Amino acid sequence: MKKRFTIAGMGETLWDVYPDGARLGGAPTNFACHAAQLGERGEVISCVGGDAQGEQARVELAELGVGTDFIHVSETLPTGTVEVELDGEGKPRYAITADVAWDAIPSSHELLEFATTIDAVCFGVLSQRSEMSRTSIQRVLERMPEGALKVLDVNLREPWYDKNAVELALVSANVLKLSDEELPVLAEYFDLRGSAAEQLECIRQQFNLRYVVYTCGAEGSALSSENGYLFAPSSKAEVVDSVGAGDAFTASFCVGLLRGYAQEDCLKFANRVAGYVCAQSGACPELPASIKNF
Repeated sequence: MKKRFTIAGMGETLWDVYPDGARLGGAPTNFACHAAQLGERGEVISCVGGDAQGEQARVELAELGVGTDFIHVSETLPTGTVEVELDGEGKPRYAITADVAWDAIPSSHELLEFATTIDAVCFGVLSQRSEMSRTSIQRVLERMPEGALKVLDVNLREPWYDKNAVELALVSANVLKLSDEELPVLAEYFDLRGSAAEQLECIRQQFNLRYVVYTCGAEGSALSSENGYLFAPSSKAEVVDSVGAGDAFTASFCVGLLRGYAQEDCLKFANRVAGYVCAQSGACPELPASIKNF
């Protein structure tokens, strides 16, 4: 029987509130959902409120085949919400609620034991805006196996980041995923010079990363590693809703690496899955076999 890899999203579980209703979201949660759709063991490490929204989040994740054993239920804080508006090109604007359950992810003995079994985890800067969640996330990262993928999707969301927060997250990662909108911010923070390719390699070396993965919207994606620089163009797709596309990309790229695909093939696979998600409504649409089968 083929090994199923354990792939966790660690951080925010929340509801994206659109003008026409609410949808389950949060970048780490979307990441885990896509990993599960691709046939791996997807798990979420987070915290929700003891409210109807928290219960519904756990129900929906279970229906999607995502593990919820490490989603804590807070007795005092509500489930997180984000107000989302899409512009004419399908790009989102976010208003993120503060002081919510995912700011209080606890660190339990069971969670730290689970950490020793994780093959890949995705975490961000936003999910570490509170001391409690930041401490729990750092403890999980410290206990993961030596060869595991510790993927930082910087996922910069104003006003919840600064240089210190980004640097703390980077030193805990061995893979960085960022977009063409985020690279200029990191270039300013860490004095990155030259072309995009040169900046990616500079930050890779500066923080001793295995891979730096760079998404360029409709243009495609790139990878900087010890083997050099690769670029993979995307096929053009109509953008309906880009929410979740980056998370789909990151999950697909990780799955490709864990399965032993060539690096260029990992990029192409991730481009294809992300392109499909962009052309659908919602962060985690069902993936057809033609898209998710490599």
